Amino acid sequence: MVPGQGDERFTVAVRAVDGVVVLSLAGELDHDTAEPLREALDGAVGQGGRMVVDMAGLAFCDSTGLNTLLHGRISVQEAGGRLELAGLSGPVARMFRITGADGVFPVHADVDQALRSHHR
Repeated sequence: MVPGQGDERFTVAVRAVDGVVVLSLAGELDHDTAEPLREALDGAVGQGGRMVVDMAGLAFCDSTGLNTLLHGRISVQEAGGRLELAGLSGPVARMFRITGADGVFPVHADVDQALRSHHR
């Protein structure tokens, strides 16, 4: 996965920080833009271990985006890893609260807090 892959409305940048795969999302995650996230999650699952999805740059997330993350969580768990979220805010955080998805994922205020946590 090339850092910054996606279209104008949505991008995914993938990097490794101290053995943790960090996926930074920006823009609008919806039915039309979810494929780069699916590809990034699939590619990172093979690396095993812990994954943090930085959602601080995400302005919008619909049910397709949520389902993509939920399916990614299952794939990561089946591979022996853990998928965590960071930087939920605004309408994205509200959607996760309303659906209860914020109780399914470990959620951190930001990536730095996620990396400092001991959920390894």
